[in-house]
Amino acid sequence: MKPLMRAQGGGERPLMRAQGVVKRYGGVTALHGVDFVVEPGQVHVLIGENGAGKSTLMKILAGIETPTEGEVLIDEQPVRLAGVRDAAARGIGMVHQELNLCPNLTVAENIFLLGTGSEWLGRLDRARERDMARAVLARLRQDIDPDRRVDSLSIGEQQIVEIAKALAEECRVLILDEPTSALSEAEVEVLFEVIADLKRQGVGLVYISHRLEELLRVGDRITVMRDGQVVAAAPAADVSVAWIIGQMLGEEGQLERAKSLLIDGPAVLSLEGIRSPRDRVSAALHGIDLDVRAGCILGIYGLLGAGRTELLEVAIGARKAAEGRVTFQGADISRLSVADRIERGLLFVSEDRKQQGIFANLDVGRNISLSDLASCARHGVVSDPAEARAVDGMIARLGVKAASRLSAITALSGGNQQKALIGRALLPGPKVLLLDEPTRGIDVGARAEIFSTIRELAASGLAVVFTSSDVLEVLAIADRVVVLSKGHLTLDQPVGQCSEEILIAAANQAAPALVAPQPAI
Repeated sequence: MKPLMRAQGGGERPLMRAQGVVKRYGGVTALHGVDFVVEPGQVHVLIGENGAGKSTLMKILAGIETPTEGEVLIDEQPVRLAGVRDAAARGIGMVHQELNLCPNLTVAENIFLLGTGSEWLGRLDRARERDMARAVLARLRQDIDPDRRVDSLSIGEQQIVEIAKALAEECRVLILDEPTSALSEAEVEVLFEVIADLKRQGVGLVYISHRLEELLRVGDRITVMRDGQVVAAAPAADVSVAWIIGQMLGEEGQLERAKSLLIDGPAVLSLEGIRSPRDRVSAALHGIDLDVRAGCILGIYGLLGAGRTELLEVAIGARKAAEGRVTFQGADISRLSVADRIERGLLFVSEDRKQQGIFANLDVGRNISLSDLASCARHGVVSDPAEARAVDGMIARLGVKAASRLSAITALSGGNQQKALIGRALLPGPKVLLLDEPTRGIDVGARAEIFSTIRELAASGLAVVFTSSDVLEVLAIADRVVVLSKGHLTLDQPVGQCSEEILIAAANQAAPALVAPQPAI
């Protein structure tokens, strides 16, 4: 067992420190001279908007990345971490926001993937491994069978296994990146009890979360990052939620605000009383009512696990609601298949380009034309000239940067792949376009181009619904904003009545409170 430094009420040297850390990726600087300290027996909360640099900094502390400049110190001694194993050997553990498990292995095998403590006389002892796995899971008040394969677990259970994996390594420093995003309220309470226990043992913790209600409860010190820099730091006892929001957002670099448009007319898409239970991979939805009108850009904002993707999946038919109704152009389509909804003019673009978007073995042109091959066919056979005209027209319309339609889709940047996927959705001539995190993983220039495309589509009369976890992005492009929090709709109003503070507050509510009758938009 690695020795733990006990908290004695202050005066001890830090367990870990980042000093003047700079990280560059090519010509892009992700971190600008960041200082950050992890103290024994304390929870250091790190918060900031998407792209602030939080995850990059934590990857450096966990040995996943190396700093371009600056240094990392452990027990005030400079070190150069050679990787995750080296960091683990020094007592540094991390629970990632993106689950980092092997789905084909058992719970016990995942927990002791690095062999920590599960060997006996130089050999792997499976029985000992299972017993130790049960013990660490019991510490988390969980009765998960150590012999279950991870791919049979719910997302919440997998998150618990990730945390158990870190606890099994008996860390001196434990980094928790959005640890509660997939946990139930009861599981969150257990996690907080474990955190309190670790603090008593002198473990230093770093806690990253967008859930503001958690931060002041669990944190001892709060650091705010923005644009790759630390912009504020203070003891948790001295700050408020309003202070955190103000420091996160700042006043510089605000995106141009969208103009609030009042759009009359009947709803082209309506969701009424949508309820969907939480399952092993998805958030619950609690009685969601939503109307979308032609020519309107509706932005759905929320944190991880808010139910944004699940709501769009119910609309397109990829997810069955337990209760409620979906109507499209006045007709109930709740029982229609995804294909039938697409045929009627309801199209969806997934946030996961790689897994649910592009066909990596096809060229750009065929990736676009797949959604409407029937219109390119003559006597049941796809006409190459007709397909070429349709694809070239869409490439020109959206400004897809490719050498030609025959270029490999994988050769395109993320932004241009996203444009191609939007082109695929537009080719059949939809009435409503559902975009799940359309700017995820693309650069600033490509993001602005996607924004411009969305505005042009709405101006042509198309109804556009998009989700985002970026508050400034929603305010920059939406005509109307809906906020989801833990499956509840907590705000629904024109963008002109919204601010960063209002949206963030609504995203951190547990129950509806900011929803009021609104004019048709």
